[in-house]
Amino acid sequence: MKKKGVAVTIFFGFILLSSTIMLVLPGVDPGTDAPELTVTGTPADNFPDEQRSQFCGSSNAKSTDFVQEFSIPTLCTNPLAIITDYDGNVWFAETNTGKITKFDPILETFTEYENSLWPLGARSMVWGMDYAPDGSIWYTDESYDSIWKFSTIDETYDRLSYPSEGDSLPQKLLVDGSQIIVNDFTGNKLTFLDPSQSGEEVQYLSVPSPTDNSVTADFTVDANNNVWYTNWLYQQGGVLVKLDKVGYDEAVRNDGVQFLPGKDFTEVYQLPVTLLTPNGIAVADDGTIWMADTTSSSFFSFNPVTETFVQYVTSDPMLSTYGNQTGVVKSPISRPYWIESDDLGRIVFNEQTANNISVMDPSSQSLVEYHVPSKNPNWADCDPGTGMMLADCGVAQIFDFAIDGEKIWFTEWAENNIGVVDTSISLPLEIQLTSSSLTTTPENSKSLDFVVSSLSQKDLLGVSLILSTTHDFLNIELVDSPETFQLDSDAPRLISLEINTAEDAIPGTYKVLLGAQLSDVAISKYVTVTIE
Repeated sequence: MKKKGVAVTIFFGFILLSSTIMLVLPGVDPGTDAPELTVTGTPADNFPDEQRSQFCGSSNAKSTDFVQEFSIPTLCTNPLAIITDYDGNVWFAETNTGKITKFDPILETFTEYENSLWPLGARSMVWGMDYAPDGSIWYTDESYDSIWKFSTIDETYDRLSYPSEGDSLPQKLLVDGSQIIVNDFTGNKLTFLDPSQSGEEVQYLSVPSPTDNSVTADFTVDANNNVWYTNWLYQQGGVLVKLDKVGYDEAVRNDGVQFLPGKDFTEVYQLPVTLLTPNGIAVADDGTIWMADTTSSSFFSFNPVTETFVQYVTSDPMLSTYGNQTGVVKSPISRPYWIESDDLGRIVFNEQTANNISVMDPSSQSLVEYHVPSKNPNWADCDPGTGMMLADCGVAQIFDFAIDGEKIWFTEWAENNIGVVDTSISLPLEIQLTSSSLTTTPENSKSLDFVVSSLSQKDLLGVSLILSTTHDFLNIELVDSPETFQLDSDAPRLISLEINTAEDAIPGTYKVLLGAQLSDVAISKYVTVTIE
């Protein structure tokens, strides 16, 4: 296997976010004095001493009423892609060891499977993983332009070469019937593989994306076998693409080729100007397409029938996730990353810099954001320069999740843990809106009330209000109510507010998020605001 170069750039969705890092491969002199390296005999040896707290984390599993974490026995594995099988077992990739690991949620035990094909000291971000009906686990490998197969039956690994013409980055992966679909993030194409193949000589079908010189991000397949994905340029916007996979396959069979221009089989929809970095994408049962925007606190829906987009917003990240000891963070954002739909019709996504796993119910227009307790202070503005990190500050780098019924499993790349959110657990709060919609005009003000009620057994709950909007020309102002208060279990709290529209407000339909934040969960509902 050939390494891509002296330095491997870890892509946090290509945009590199605020936490871009350059990893110098072992054994290569980067032109500076070698950093101190204490040999431990663990995967932590892949990092110099000064970087271990940042990349290896504490491995200290924590829990809340809704989240339970489990510490991986081997130190510094950097878990990333994660899935569940038909028996409820959890499988994930260790990007710092090249191993696949199984977690038995009943026995709460880990089993790591040695990969003899993996180069000593190698690291690679494994973004995509899926479980096949024959018991095989397929996953991507960005450092070595590879697709891997791990047999859960034979406990063996097989590496398939990926078509890496130019600059390629095999990212997300889906086992779809008799094919495996992979998006080539920087190679600007979709690739379709036959899972019955093995070895390095692989037959594949590549579909070049319709927009040149852009990235090809995550994809989803609808009920009619259309493949939806996005093409975009960092902070320059892009398009939503619908590929007629049935028509494309027929054309390929008739022409007998493996590389056919895809533009004749695609429909392209211009993305809203506010949707700049759509990494994750999912399709719901009703055909609605959902996209996560990693350079903001927003996620979007797209109705293929009306061809309209709707922008939604999350709550603001809690102070503990970004610290802001130096005061440099003026407008913290949650960065929704990947997004999926579950069997209940809900939309699930991870908020990378808010350290949340979030569940949005389109039918009730509600949002529940579950806060993950583990945090790594080296990824936030947590008291720099003193060596005294805040006890509860930072993010765990939750880069992937897997839905299994009402449970959502996730990995903590920078904390060496996996965890699970149990969405069946009753929530401690209820949000009731006096109205779920209102109509207004530019330079106007409308009144709206909502009620926060405790459903908890605790006498008092410490509450912070959530008042989030998608655009600056929409402003929410409280009327005779503090933003934080103690909620009595026997006394629901009426919250009165004014929704103000600026003079330059653009006519359209918008979403406003109203709710309440506790230390471990936030519960909110959306109000539809129409500006005429």
